[in-house]
Amino acid sequence: MASRVSLKSKGKMTRGGLSSEEDSVAKKLKELTNRTLKVAKVVAHYGFIPMVIYVGMLSEPRPTYFQLLSPV
Repeated sequence: MASRVSLKSKGKMTRGGLSSEEDSVAKKLKELTNRTLKVAKVVAHYGFIPMVIYVGMLSEPRPTYFQLLSPV
């Protein structure tokens, strides 16, 4: 079983053993992470096909747009 490291802090303790300041920082970090992942998901969703077209147009020999987008 893994051992747990205990961090002792000064001040009033709240739920989960975190002080109110640490709890606030943890919530803000979680919100920032969630917001960042949501933006990254949208960027990946709408940026994938333009990236494929851009990389395809850099290859040699240079294909036409029709050749690049056709599945054949």
